Amino acid sequence: MLTSLLGFTAVAALLTVSPGPDFAVVLRTALGSGRRAALCSALGIAAGCFVWGLAGAVGLTAMLSASQVAYDALRVAGALYLMWLGVQALRAARRLRTTPAADGAVAADGAEPTAADAGGVRQTPLRAFRTGALTNVLNPKVGVVYMSLLPQFIPHGAPVIATTLLLVAVHAALGVLWLGTIAVAVHRARAVFQRPRVRRRLDQATGGVLLALGAAVGFEAAR
Repeated sequence: MLTSLLGFTAVAALLTVSPGPDFAVVLRTALGSGRRAALCSALGIAAGCFVWGLAGAVGLTAMLSASQVAYDALRVAGALYLMWLGVQALRAARRLRTTPAADGAVAADGAEPTAADAGGVRQTPLRAFRTGALTNVLNPKVGVVYMSLLPQFIPHGAPVIATTLLLVAVHAALGVLWLGTIAVAVHRARAVFQRPRVRRRLDQATGGVLLALGAAVGFEAAR
């Protein structure tokens, strides 16, 4: 079991740091809603991992992958959700561009106004958690990866559901650690990231990435 855990941890670490929707969502949340909301978003993503891990353990993922219609329906839903998040980011960038505070206004104390001063919309921790969870739950690729990867690290004779959840817990913990580090780093550099001009560019970048990811997922479903 220890050998399997170590091997899976190495593979899961590579999967965790690979750029994807999770990274973009947490970065966007950290920029717009702060460290606490971003950490809740990371926890939501981890919860989505457990949903797929449990689904795979009881065979739902196998059934989903066997039904092309169901798989494509979930994939399209995930694509639309990612694109909606991207549109939200681009709309936030547009609000910053059209707000007087974003055009170089200076506060009474001489400090440059922040994105929050420019009318940025903040997510509650609960909403951020839900966003993170939906990002993972609506991504069938997570289920397919779990279905193909996790059985390779379950020792012969080990309880399938318990071992699956243990491996998912390792992946989720790595994800929270990595994404939490991103959230804390953005929070510590908030004086720079919250400048309207910088924030606008980052919103445009994350919005574009989310739109591109959603379009790529949708295109793959349409093929």
